[in-house]
Amino acid sequence: MNAQRGSTEEPSLADLARRLRAADTGGWTPDGVNALADGLGWARGGTADRPVLITGLSSGDARLRPVGTYEERYTDGESYVELAVPVAAAASDAPAQAAAFRAAGEELTAALGRPSVMGSHGDMGPFYDSGPLWGAPFMRWRGSPDTLELRAGKAGPELVLQPTGPAENWFWRQGHGEEHALSGFFGSNRDPANAGLGFPGGWTARSWETVTRSLGDFLGALPAEAVALGVGFGMPFYGRTGGGAPLLFDVTCGDRLSIGCFAPDGVDAAALGWGTVAEHPATASVWRDDDPVWRVDAGGPGQPKGRALAEMLVATARAAGVAEPAGLIVGGEAAYVDGYHVTYYGLGLPTG
Repeated sequence: MNAQRGSTEEPSLADLARRLRAADTGGWTPDGVNALADGLGWARGGTADRPVLITGLSSGDARLRPVGTYEERYTDGESYVELAVPVAAAASDAPAQAAAFRAAGEELTAALGRPSVMGSHGDMGPFYDSGPLWGAPFMRWRGSPDTLELRAGKAGPELVLQPTGPAENWFWRQGHGEEHALSGFFGSNRDPANAGLGFPGGWTARSWETVTRSLGDFLGALPAEAVALGVGFGMPFYGRTGGGAPLLFDVTCGDRLSIGCFAPDGVDAAALGWGTVAEHPATASVWRDDDPVWRVDAGGPGQPKGRALAEMLVATARAAGVAEPAGLIVGGEAAYVDGYHVTYYGLGLPTG
């Protein structure tokens, strides 16, 4: 299928990204979007509620998101808040989806440079949209007035062109402190493109059930998102008890999720579900045979049982004497991931 009127060859992903970044969106008004479509050689289609641009790309047509009830309070004259272009389709399982995203991300990084922002939308994307169940990673090349994002779509990765102001206004205004106000995690680097980037306040988990839910969602998707983004996570968790705040857990994730437990004397770690290196031999490449003694290999993309893992960590923390959710602390070391400073908004836990 033709990608452009008069063209007989589809552009590469890198060329498509360059064209989108260079496009004049005209303030995202109807006239501006019509001119954008003409400039790209794409025709208007769909309905008023579900408008599309007919791209001629084998990956599918592009979706326009009109400003509606959930978007209007964050806009400033725009009629649309994003144009999403599917760029690849993959099988629905987490390994296939993560691999497709990883391949697209590597091609775009080679063409555009490292993204200035990366992270996961968690279970709540921009303007309260829901993402795929396997994970919701994104890479973002921030700009003005528009930003280009590689986002996990429901069938595969998508390139999303969006006006920078509304998307960031939405994100900023979710920092109102209510439980689960924000999900996922957000990382930025020192790219000059991030000048003026604002960061919303987080929220605090008020019950162990909230911690179990948020931690379960995070751990269940983490290997797939780490593979998709091409990064690794090292996250110590400390527990504030009457005797200080000793290290309780070491969460390590690249292509597999491994969790080490430093249970204090008097806590029956085996009864709580922890095993040893003999039971989880894959963890031998992460830690020495006897430090930590207790550990679990949770598997790769799509394999971790997030809820069960979270229940085990919460039960262990409480058995160790952590009295309240605010006493489970994400170590400050976790904030540094491959040159990005990361905030784990979706956990609702303090960092220190």
